[in-house]
Amino acid sequence: MIKIKSSKVYNDYYMITVIIAGGSGTRLWPLSTSSYPKHLLKLTSDRTMLQTAYDRASKVGDTIYVVTEASHAEHVKRQLPELGEKSFLIEPGRRGTAHCIIFALDYISRHHSHDEPIAFIHSDHHVRDIGGFARSFALAAKTSQDINSITLIGIEPTFPSTGFGYIKRDGLIGDNIGVFNVDSFKEKPDYETAKQYVESGNYLWNCGYFVGSVDVFLSEMRLSSPELLGNFEKLSAVADFGSEDYKSTYLSLDNQVIDIALIEKAKSLAVVAASFDWMDVGSFKDLHDVVPQDEKGNYVNGDNIHVIDVENVYVRNEEQKPIAVIGLDNVVVVNTPDGILVSRKDVSHRTGEVAKKLQN
Repeated sequence: MIKIKSSKVYNDYYMITVIIAGGSGTRLWPLSTSSYPKHLLKLTSDRTMLQTAYDRASKVGDTIYVVTEASHAEHVKRQLPELGEKSFLIEPGRRGTAHCIIFALDYISRHHSHDEPIAFIHSDHHVRDIGGFARSFALAAKTSQDINSITLIGIEPTFPSTGFGYIKRDGLIGDNIGVFNVDSFKEKPDYETAKQYVESGNYLWNCGYFVGSVDVFLSEMRLSSPELLGNFEKLSAVADFGSEDYKSTYLSLDNQVIDIALIEKAKSLAVVAASFDWMDVGSFKDLHDVVPQDEKGNYVNGDNIHVIDVENVYVRNEEQKPIAVIGLDNVVVVNTPDGILVSRKDVSHRTGEVAKKLQN
């Protein structure tokens, strides 16, 4: 077995980082499409969401893998020329986050020590404090190794969001400030419930980040998810990773979400309260919240845009045709070769309903 160790950047722990680069981002249509989803786009800076995820991962350690689906693989590779061919783990088809993760675990188990911590992160999140990001993952890696459990990273909520799931924390673990046992998970709540969660101080947003070694994940699967363990063993039994036999085996698996298949069933979990800012850019409202705005709260990007007497608007033009927005507030106006969106900003998450109809 080959053991490859990452350089120590912010911590004393060698760590592998896996960037999950999948999904279609339908709620950001027509910017994000099934053939070119949001993580491939420049939405919050002059680098794409995927590239900024790589920038964060590079502060966690030098060993970085990107898991993506075959139809997007070439786009992903072009955006990350820093990585060699072996750093891209290409799913032959989407089979949900649970199987995406055991796909990565299988590859890593073939090439790395089974006790090396692995950080799973997403390619479409917005984070400014990269140092805080790296330190939080270092603490999660230490915690996972100390107690032999999958360790999550949760976000201190800043408002009563109805769009995020919540983690209820239950008591500090040892003397580590900001490290807690996980009591339970809560689905996306209504506003009043979310308000109670935030006011109680006992809940964190569940951002889908977690850390654990191959051994830690397999141990938890044996206890909590025999089916997922069986699927991992099916993949690991195929001698040649990426062969036609391997692809066929992978495509025989069903779609499963990691939270349901494993995390919410786990017998023992820890959670680190993040020391960084975070936003899942899941709608145009979210996107507008994290991009630069003028003194009237407007964001205007593109050529041939004409605005008069507007406030709190997001306007983006990807073509040369003129766009005029007059006397409006709280709206999103987006024009691309794939379509035109005009929406009230607070209901812009419903864009996904239209995008899904257009894909059918």
